[in-house]
Amino acid sequence: MNDNIQKRLKQITMENKIWIIYLFIIFFSYYANKLETDYFLTGNLKAKNQYRKTNILIFSVLLIIYLYFEKGSLDDYIKNPNDNYNKLLLAATSFVLLSGILFLSVLIADKDLQTEIAFN
Repeated sequence: MNDNIQKRLKQITMENKIWIIYLFIIFFSYYANKLETDYFLTGNLKAKNQYRKTNILIFSVLLIIYLYFEKGSLDDYIKNPNDNYNKLLLAATSFVLLSGILFLSVLIADKDLQTEIAFN
């Protein structure tokens, strides 16, 4: 097999692992929503703190995933900066990465659960 096919197969293998991580993220997001509901219905401060910690963990993992895709897009752009597809892909992954950073920042700063942050 040529090097491009080998590289692409390696990327697909990594993407399959990321899909499994996304399944865990969905489970933990569901759990976080249950904690949030508990807090708003009962005032349970332990549930509130666990909700925040769970969401911070979720978005930290997402940020790592977003960094992985950003690195791939940046590598492709550096190899071929004149390709419009590479430019658009780099812009898109950069915006997703920025959104992850912003969401995580809001989660860390919002100790009173004033803002609804959802995994999208």
